[in-house]
Amino acid sequence: MNILHKVALQGLKKNRTRTAVTIIGVILSAAMITAVSTFGVSLLDYMAKGAAQRYGGWHLAFLDADPSFARERALDRDVLATASFENIGYAALEGGKNPNRPYLFIAGFSTETFDALPLTLLSGRLPENSGEVLVSGKASTDGGVSCAPGDTLSLAVGSRVRDGGALGQGDPYEAGTETLLPRGEKTYTVVGICGTPAFEPDSAPGYTLITRTDAAEGADSSALFVTLKNPRRVHAYLRGAADGRPYILNHHVLRMMGLSNDPGDRIFNALLFSFGCIVVVIIMVGSIFLIYNAFSISLNERTRQIGILASVGATAKQLRNSVLFEGLCIGAVGIPAGVLVGLGGIGLVISSASRQFGDIFHTEIPLTMHVSALAIAGAAAVSLVTILISAYLPAKKASNTPVMECIRQTNEVKMESRAVKTSRLAERVCGLEGTLALKNFKRNKKRYRSIVMSLILSVVLFISTSALVADLKRMSEDAKVVTDYDVGFGAQELDDGELLRLYDSLETAEGVTRSTCQSVVEYACTVPAGILSDGYREYAGVDPAGEPVKLPMELQFLDDDAYLEIIRGLGLPPEEYAGENARLIAVAKMQDRRAESLSQLRGLFAASAADVTIIPLSGGTPKTELGREVSLTFVEFVPPDTPPVMGASPQQPYVFQVMAPWSLKEAFIPSGAPVDVRVKGLTFQSENPSRSAAEMKEIIRAEGLTVPYLLLNASEMLEENRSYIFVANMFAYTFIIMISLIAVANVFNTISTNIKLRRRELAMLRSVGMSDRNFNRMMRFECVFYGARALLFGLPLAAVSSWLIHKVMVVDRVKFTLPWASIGISVFSVLLVIFATMAYAVGKIKRENIIDALRDDMT
Repeated sequence: MNILHKVALQGLKKNRTRTAVTIIGVILSAAMITAVSTFGVSLLDYMAKGAAQRYGGWHLAFLDADPSFARERALDRDVLATASFENIGYAALEGGKNPNRPYLFIAGFSTETFDALPLTLLSGRLPENSGEVLVSGKASTDGGVSCAPGDTLSLAVGSRVRDGGALGQGDPYEAGTETLLPRGEKTYTVVGICGTPAFEPDSAPGYTLITRTDAAEGADSSALFVTLKNPRRVHAYLRGAADGRPYILNHHVLRMMGLSNDPGDRIFNALLFSFGCIVVVIIMVGSIFLIYNAFSISLNERTRQIGILASVGATAKQLRNSVLFEGLCIGAVGIPAGVLVGLGGIGLVISSASRQFGDIFHTEIPLTMHVSALAIAGAAAVSLVTILISAYLPAKKASNTPVMECIRQTNEVKMESRAVKTSRLAERVCGLEGTLALKNFKRNKKRYRSIVMSLILSVVLFISTSALVADLKRMSEDAKVVTDYDVGFGAQELDDGELLRLYDSLETAEGVTRSTCQSVVEYACTVPAGILSDGYREYAGVDPAGEPVKLPMELQFLDDDAYLEIIRGLGLPPEEYAGENARLIAVAKMQDRRAESLSQLRGLFAASAADVTIIPLSGGTPKTELGREVSLTFVEFVPPDTPPVMGASPQQPYVFQVMAPWSLKEAFIPSGAPVDVRVKGLTFQSENPSRSAAEMKEIIRAEGLTVPYLLLNASEMLEENRSYIFVANMFAYTFIIMISLIAVANVFNTISTNIKLRRRELAMLRSVGMSDRNFNRMMRFECVFYGARALLFGLPLAAVSSWLIHKVMVVDRVKFTLPWASIGISVFSVLLVIFATMAYAVGKIKRENIIDALRDDMT
């Protein structure tokens, strides 16, 4: 350790307060960078585990592997584990809608394969023998195959051949170039429907059917799934092992490891990396402000000392190295402590948010902190670079300053008298004390700007983050009213009798408190043009004296108890709305996105009641023999939400929905009449929706339902939304608190040291008769000037930043609102920090002897 390093250490020991605040800034910076990197690594590890649980932990698969190749891969030292299924063969798909997929592909699974390749059951169960099959859901949605548990499939199973060579799932279909050679007939019983398997590529020529392997019938080839010991070698491994064989990668898992070569995944990884870099840059900027100011102020204190050292032979390089050594000493203490604080803090945050992540991603895998040595080393390196940049800039400036200027200390303030001139209005309003405070800012703008920039940064970050969180909360609140039920069951093809029997079973599920049975039928309504509202006539260009108008409408049949409850809630006499010729209630409103409530929507009809003719539709055509006259009462009421339905509903410029009791359904639509049913099903409110939905799923499975259906846990969707908000709140506020602490430390360090550097000036003012009252008044003016300038620039920038974030990240239906509470907190906090810091620094100055302060040359 040379003499200059010893001088640097003495400087750190002499100014303990500033050294402590600087170390705190380094700790906060290192802690935040460590927390960001560790959370990013932990989140990717969690998502990779979740993807492995859902799609399988394999990394690559060879779709056409012979037994010898499979044995070689199993014995490969780079391979951790293998799994396989038999390629039993292909069968022609009769009536398929996708010309690029004219086949069914039969795969034979063993028990080990079912464990290694997870499948998502949509209905039914897994096959238990070689005569049962599980059908891929894509066969129905994309191929137009209509099958349900219990159906029987008789297939001529064979091989695809092109130019004498066998083809597999990795070979896309090419019409006219290949032939299907049947080997024999096989009969399978459908026992379940599953989601599209992860190993079924988009270019595959056949939809997957999964059965059990038959030991008596061995297949010539198999699909081999390989899990590597080191996933990062997956592409290199393929280049050596594939040897022209068709293969697929498990992009679901590799994406989370940053190893996928899929173009979409590259964009995902680039966005993730960019977001992390932006956060780290923001942290670095805030940290550099703090650490740079600390070193700059330190060098300003030691200007004469630096000049004396330079005059006795110290080179510019030695002086720079002395300051960098000072930075390394601070880093040696602050960085390890910051890393530990960051790991502890993010560990606490992750443990608090673990359950919410499970709700978001619907997985039982817990989110745990994954400590990566590479991430820790990267965080420490970024923190060290931040310190060195912060120390190098003022060191370079100090080492390049002429020796005589350093000794005389004439380089700190250079200006002409007019530069500090103040207006007479300011002098009249602020008095002598305010004028002195204003002149101090004008003559030393660098320190002043540093403090103001630190405050602006804190204000903008706090308000912008608060605005985003407020928007997310409003979106969450909107989501809460998307549906008025917790669990919904929809099945358009289910017979009314079966629906009612299922209704009796499902409403006994644990936790169910209320339930409804519904059927929504599509109708056409013929109404005289004269009874329509002016708004609709203007929209549709209808002449009041013209022909009757046909309007599409929906008739919602509700179970009688739910219907009568609505009638009583509207204050209508139940006797008028019961019986075969009873009046019906209807909601008829023009759509308007700007409206915030039902009452703000314009009516579709001019009057509050009307007599109209309604006709059910069959295949989109009115079934006139089932038409009838009805009397409608238009009500201000939001109809009960319909059960979930597969597919999108047609959009109309208006809402026209009539409600009727279930007891009238037979009178309106006789049993067996072919009409267009938009949705039919059941809705339930529950004290424990997850448990109720699970029990209902078991009841439906026990009932052996064969028609397509949809069971939706709406509460789960809302819980997922609330979990998103919780996680966003936690990480947003953790981030903003840490950034604000850096800003507070910066302001404290800068203001307190600035006051210390002015101790002779302040002592001189007191020596010429300035009273404590006037002295305090001058310092309060300085506080007000700091705060006013910071808020003058910070609040508009925060408003613009909040608006931009709202436009980019928030849906249009949520109006932009400034977070006035956060703005008030910012104003109060800025002034509090400034006044508290100023009071601390001035208190120390006041306790000093005036003569000692005047004699002090700050060396």
